[in-house]
Parts: sequence; C-alpha cells; structure tokens
Amino acid sequence: MNFTKMHGLGNDFIVIGGESRLPDDAAAQAVRLCDRHFGIGADGLVYALPSERADFMMRIINSDGSEAEQCGNAIRCMAKFVYDNGLTDKTELSIETIGAGVQPVRLRVEDGKVRTVRVDMGAPILEGLAVPTTVDANPVLNYPVEVDGSEFRFTAVSMGNPHAVIYVDDAVGFDLHRYGPKLETHPLFPKRINVEFATVRSRTHIDMRVWERGAGPTLACGTGACATLVASVLNGASDRRAVVSLKGGDLEIEWEETDNRVYMTGPAETVYRGSLA
Repeated sequence: MNFTKMHGLGNDFIVIGGESRLPDDAAAQAVRLCDRHFGIGADGLVYALPSERADFMMRIINSDGSEAEQCGNAIRCMAKFVYDNGLTDKTELSIETIGAGVQPVRLRVEDGKVRTVRVDMGAPILEGLAVPTTVDANPVLNYPVEVDGSEFRFTAVSMGNPHAVIYVDDAVGFDLHRYGPKLETHPLFPKRINVEFATVRSRTHIDMRVWERGAGPTLACGTGACATLVASVLNGASDRRAVVSLKGGDLEIEWEETDNRVYMTGPAETVYRGSLA
C-alpha cells in the first residue's frame, strides 16, 4: 500500500489513495500507523476516495481510531494530494466530507504544484444542541464549565465538527495537557469536543492553541481556527477577517457576512512518499 506523508502547518497526516471505499480495518490501521514510535507517525489517517456527489470524498481517522467529521488542515492536504498526483487537473474542485457536506476548494498552483488552498468551510452551526452540547441556547456564548478546580467560559461552534472556544490571557503558554483532556470529555459535550484556547491580539490577529478530540495537542487545527474566528466575531472581539496564529503557522480566516460562510486559506506540504508491506 502506497502512502504520502503530508502536513498543514504541522498538523500531519498519512494520506492514502486508490481505495474504492473506507477499509473495514481503517480504525485499527490508524492506531497502528499513526503511532510515532512504532508506526509512521501522524495526527490522523486520511483516505482519498471516490464520491458520487463531488470530485472526491475525504474520510479522516484520528490517531486514536475515532473518525473525524471534518478537518481543515486535512482537506487542504487532500486537495494538494489529488492535484499533485495527477488525479485531477482542476484548480477548483469539490470534496465531500461526512460532517460538513460537499466543500468547494480553490488551489493556487506554482510550477505545477499546489502551494496554498482556499476552502469554503460552510456556515457555522451555533445552536448548542446541534454542535452538540447539552446547552439549549443559540448561540452558546461564554457558558461556564469547571474542570480541575478551575472555571472557564466557552463559546460553542460547529464547523461540521464540534468546538469549544475559550479565551485565556496567554494562549501560547497555556497548559493544554492539564485541561485539554478533561474538557474534551466533559459531560457538557456528548460527542466529546475540540477545545481552542485563544488570545485576541487585535481586531485582525488571534493567537490560538488547540486540544483536538481524538488526537490531543496538535500544531494546527483548521476547523478550530474557523471556530475561533466565528466565536471572536460573536463576542465582539475581532473583525470578520483575521489571521489566526497557531503553533505551526498562520491561517487566514474570513466569515463572509453576505453568505454566512467561513473561508480558510493556508498551505499544505508533502513530506515524503512511501509504501507499506
């Protein structure tokens, strides 16, 4: 089986093409292959599959074997993968996801290779029960949650997958390992949740660090960056277009007022190609 190791701002994936459907052992494969000591090492396993609704379908299995509904960094990597490997010659194409439907992507190509990808991430979901949380409100703004003796306040946003955005004084230095896993599995979040810790630097610049559901701390989270921008607009803290700085680099996020859709622009990189026995 051939694979391509890729990353979006350090959020890394093992991308596999050529399958007609998601393999029955995909969860076990992800746990084995994503192990950074005994496998290839990655935050998740991505399958590039055929689709009846779009140009391609993306399925993402986290490193713990659970399936993610959507992933902003993975969809940029997937777009680069299918173009750079000659599976399409389109610079505007559509990719189906299980959580966010069909998403249009636009490729910026230089010297025959994809350099950046702009993704229409769709409209954010703000109803608390639909995110899902157990909070019956729309939107869920600054709702209290207590873990490990500390109280936080979160804003809930779904970008096809669930997010809780929490504002802290110093996102860059925040203790993800202490609070991330307990917030991810808190009873307020019936399907677990991705947790973003954010610090607004200006109306157009936000620092963010993430604890990803099923993967733990990662260098970047595209859907998390989108959720953070949406939450910041809802809380009156930022403009509708801003740079979100993650540990692995920057993403440009825009929540368009006219169509209520969120657009994400950022890079995708190929690390190496290999094969598995």
